[in-house]
Amino acid sequence: QLQFVESGGGLVQPGGSLRLSCAASGFILDYDIVGWFRQAPGKGREGVSCITPSGGRTNYADSVKGRFSISRDNAKNTVYLQMHSLDLEDTAVYYCGTVMSCDTMARMFDFGVDHWGKGTLVTVSS
Repeated sequence: QLQFVESGGGLVQPGGSLRLSCAASGFILDYDIVGWFRQAPGKGREGVSCITPSGGRTNYADSVKGRFSISRDNAKNTVYLQMHSLDLEDTAVYYCGTVMSCDTMARMFDFGVDHWGKGTLVTVSS
């Protein structure tokens, strides 16, 4: 199957950090824009961040700016999401997918999202 495999989630206290990984399985990432998304309990899926193929351009949701950092290693076919200063509102299942735009978080959904993985659960709790 052509999909991402997300990992790195877990239980963390408020103020803590985690690094999520998103490995492409069955396809090469070199030419794809990749987005990170999350879905909190009882809420819809929202865009968190995105990165262009070369890594030269990134974008973030306002709620995570200054706390999260997206990066990629095309040689490893993997995209990362470094998360700092986590708070209760960051509790969610985190997913990645390939998208057609990194202009805004809303635009990531405009042309559909491909290669969804099963996600990794991040729980922020004291």
